[in-house]
Amino acid sequence: QVQLVESGGGLVQAGGSLRLSCAASGRTFSSYAMGWFRQAPGKEREFVAAISRSGGTTYYADSVKGRTTISRDNAKNTVYLQMNSLKPEDTAVYYCAATTRGARVAASWEYDYWGQGTQVTVSS
Repeated sequence: QVQLVESGGGLVQAGGSLRLSCAASGRTFSSYAMGWFRQAPGKEREFVAAISRSGGTTYYADSVKGRTTISRDNAKNTVYLQMNSLKPEDTAVYYCAATTRGARVAASWEYDYWGQGTQVTVSS
């Protein structure tokens, strides 16, 4: 059992940066691999990034690879998504999620717990 709350979204110009945070409650945060997803208006939810339980392995969607970093601090029960060189197509509601599965977890159905989302808007 874990509860997730995202924060850090906002309005930013193209080329700017944001760091999203996802705070987890409970004592079992380190038992879960974590992922970030996003959903733009009129589109389905898509995978952004994932990180293993210890933080030793990361996995990114091709659309954000090279300008995005997922990290976690298990002592703080928090996972982060640092996004640089933001583009208008990055505009979406961003969600963090937790899964007991390992390896390359990129499908929404593989995740068990979800946060409420935080809005990211990138202007051109």
